[in-house]
Amino acid sequence: MPTTVLRWQFDLTWSLFEYHLERLDPADLLWEPAALCWTVRPAAGGGWTPDWADTEPDPVPVPTIGWLTWHLGWWWSSAVEQAYGRPVPSREEVAWPGPGAATVAWLRAVRARWVAVLDGLTEDDLAVPVGFPWPAESGHTVANLVAWVNAELMKNVAEIGQLRLLRAACSPP
Repeated sequence: MPTTVLRWQFDLTWSLFEYHLERLDPADLLWEPAALCWTVRPAAGGGWTPDWADTEPDPVPVPTIGWLTWHLGWWWSSAVEQAYGRPVPSREEVAWPGPGAATVAWLRAVRARWVAVLDGLTEDDLAVPVGFPWPAESGHTVANLVAWVNAELMKNVAEIGQLRLLRAACSPP
């Protein structure tokens, strides 16, 4: 029963995300809603570099949709690897595909990998200990990981949706 409820919650959140993914314009991803923001920037050798600080700054910068999609792809890819018992990639190893359709396709591919995790879970699997995103000694389990992914995805979907709507409302007709 818990896997069924967790999967239902995930599918509900993803359906809300699809509403925004289908409407994202490439310019939405790099729109900077405030003077103090985190984004993804073109790297000198090609590709993109996300803004980052090892300790959270005060005040916290407002993220762009691009930064949020990179962040979502990074933590979610890490959760997939953790669920399979594989090493979690560092944030530097997770490349953002760039503004536009490539990022949407990337997120849908990560979703497909996560769905494979969810579809393979048994009730017994939910009790297996995990370390990511917590210290290994935390006592958290696969059930905690799945619930965390659902909560983190819901938060990121809300942030992306709000930024997309705000940009549309601020743009001249």
